[in-house]
Amino acid sequence: MTMFDHDSTFGHDSTGEFGGTDSGTDSPISPRILDGPVGLGTDLARRFNAVNASNAGTDSAVPEHDSVREFANSASISTRFAHPSLNGKRLGDSAFRIPVRRLTADLEPYRELDWGDGSAPPVYCPPAARVDDNLADEIDDRLSDWAESIDFTAEELDKLRKTGYGRLVMLTHTDSDDPDRLLVAAQMNTAWWMADDYYADDSALGADPTRLPQRLTLAMAALDRLPDAGEFSAPLDEMLRTDKVLRAFVSAVSNLRDHASPGQVQRACYATFSMFVSWTAYAAWRHTGQMPTAWEYLAARQHDTFYTSMTLIDPVAGYEVPANLFYEDRVRQAAFRAGTAAVLINDLVSVKKDLADENPVCNMVLQVAADRGCSIAHATEIVVDLHNRMVREFEAEHRSLQAIPSPELQLYLHGLRNWMGGSFEWHNTNPRYR
Repeated sequence: MTMFDHDSTFGHDSTGEFGGTDSGTDSPISPRILDGPVGLGTDLARRFNAVNASNAGTDSAVPEHDSVREFANSASISTRFAHPSLNGKRLGDSAFRIPVRRLTADLEPYRELDWGDGSAPPVYCPPAARVDDNLADEIDDRLSDWAESIDFTAEELDKLRKTGYGRLVMLTHTDSDDPDRLLVAAQMNTAWWMADDYYADDSALGADPTRLPQRLTLAMAALDRLPDAGEFSAPLDEMLRTDKVLRAFVSAVSNLRDHASPGQVQRACYATFSMFVSWTAYAAWRHTGQMPTAWEYLAARQHDTFYTSMTLIDPVAGYEVPANLFYEDRVRQAAFRAGTAAVLINDLVSVKKDLADENPVCNMVLQVAADRGCSIAHATEIVVDLHNRMVREFEAEHRSLQAIPSPELQLYLHGLRNWMGGSFEWHNTNPRYR
């Protein structure tokens, strides 16, 4: 099963690769940070020096990096922003527009949270950083208008509203109050969930494991525009207009392009394509009746997590993490842990529904129970332990990465933390998981 599965709604040290010093300071400032595609200037890098070493390992709440506080309080710090033509501004003219109150507020510490009916062990997770139902309703209103514009039926519009993507985005993308930017994430998540329902999971909606791979190749073409091939492009163009899932992808990614850099768009696309590969594995297992072991499922699952949704954290908030930081090993491992933790929550709250499915689906709890011949309750405890380990390791990695003097990176790590907390709140309070 996919990250959008269980409901049919339709070891470096502190210098590592960042070694080297600026000639005017003893601070570890990497040439890669200064010279990257969206690099920071030397003066700006000096302003965001390494975090006070006394913070390391002392507070499980992972206090905000000083660079984030100083950055949020700055009147106007220009950075090389995502989209060069946005609002007529040239590349480098835009300043961050992040809600200062959330960057400077004391974060509530990670804690053990009850979930479901309270009978299973609690999960270790940050609490939701924002709950704003009015903002959620505004995003849902705009999302419904968009869905109607691409020919959703009345029934599909009703299901879309009940799903609550506006609430999901409000809870997870806490570094933006802008409904237009938050709509980007809502549209992309809607398109991802549609592909899951119509192509991968729900046979009543036309999902067919034998047709999944070729359908996903067309979804790739919808997301990542292909060069014109003359007469051979005409049938593809027609399919992009007539297939509802492909229409959603074309429209959603078009809006993403209006709010993101080419690099951020391709980052989201290629995370999606990796996710699609895992979907084909699930389809093969389901079609052949050969269910994977827990470790095989988890290997596929870790490229099919909410990491894909998390690639939108910085474009939605209006900044860009430099590529050489976004893909740095420790940063990527931290992001994968956050995405995996969030998707394990999805598996945990979906167990009862998946058990009732006539056609068995993949779920980490069910795979563990099958592997070990144990009860669902015991398998649930094992998966809760795995989730909590992922979160604690993210927490430690977050603390370690605070030594890197990049405000964009610190904002992104802050965003990953809040995405986990918001996603838990969404899953645990959504009526469809009750």
